Amino acid sequence: MEKKTNIWAKWLYWFIFATAVILVYKTLDNFSDITNWVKGIFEVLMPFMLGILLAYLFYIPCKKIEKFYQGLRPKIIHKRARVFSVFTVYLLALIIIIIAIQFIIPNLAQSIADLANNIETYYQNTINSLQNIPEDSILRQIDMNAIQEALNKINIAEYINLNTIFQYAKEVFGVARGIFDFFVSIIVSVYILVERTQILCFFKKVVRAIFKQKNYQAIGKYFNITNQIFFKFLSSQLLDAFVVGILTSVAMSLLGVKYAILLGFFIGLSNLIPYFGAIVGVGISIIITIFTGGIGKAIWMAVVVIILQQIDANIINPKIVGKSLEISPLLVIFSVTIGGAYFGVLGMFLAVPVFTVLKIMIEDYIDYREKMKV
Repeated sequence: MEKKTNIWAKWLYWFIFATAVILVYKTLDNFSDITNWVKGIFEVLMPFMLGILLAYLFYIPCKKIEKFYQGLRPKIIHKRARVFSVFTVYLLALIIIIIAIQFIIPNLAQSIADLANNIETYYQNTINSLQNIPEDSILRQIDMNAIQEALNKINIAEYINLNTIFQYAKEVFGVARGIFDFFVSIIVSVYILVERTQILCFFKKVVRAIFKQKNYQAIGKYFNITNQIFFKFLSSQLLDAFVVGILTSVAMSLLGVKYAILLGFFIGLSNLIPYFGAIVGVGISIIITIFTGGIGKAIWMAVVVIILQQIDANIINPKIVGKSLEISPLLVIFSVTIGGAYFGVLGMFLAVPVFTVLKIMIEDYIDYREKMKV
């Protein structure tokens, strides 16, 4: 009887092994279809993911304001402290948005429209400046004819004008769907913030019912680690981008750079993506400044912005982020590349905390295996 049991066990083992091999083969053979399927799921779940993101960002303000309301004497406010805290945070966020719409966004929109309408003029002025460079200038050592021929091949009007910019914006973002997703995200975030205790208790019960106590504790441990890493990363990156945007806008305004607020906002926004974002943002800003202000102003702008980026990288960002993401630059570049290739800009933004969590889990597994060998 025991011999038959061993035979059946071997057959079951080989069956499971063969099934796993077939599944791996089919996965690799249809990898593009699977990635498209995953992307489709992400698109459907995007409002919920954005809602979770908003809840993450507003969690700390809600928690602090809730404590304030709990200290008040009226029973109605005390009992509904959480609801009042969520309402207060979203009211403050709405006020900030209204201020932005009133003062900041019109300036940005005007700058974008002005840049799009005058880009051909800036382009021709740049070409004329290149042709009028003195013979003894150091720039004459560069083959200006080759640069000019390359620039002449670029049809600026075809790619950059007011109509195409708005057309690109509509195609990329999908205005109607974006508005719908935005409101769904707000509703989701409100429910998460108001009912966060019940949601966490429910998931804890589910995990406790499915897994053993040891596995339950391990899942709880990694959940807390993931929560800390993501919250610290998201909040700190947004704050850092805001600081960089303001500093860059002020610095370029003092230099007399045209579209200083627009370029500063763009550099701050691109700074959300580690490594690549800052390079792309500064590079595009330099090119625009060459067209709008000349090579000399672009060089001064580049020097100042690079100095600010170094200050941010070595002083501001470490102070804000701290040591929450102890991950090597090589792994950061790898994670951003993979995230951007499969999930676009959002993937580039979230790739670093995701890979940080995976790195911690792999290191813990390696330590566990080493202890088992001793």
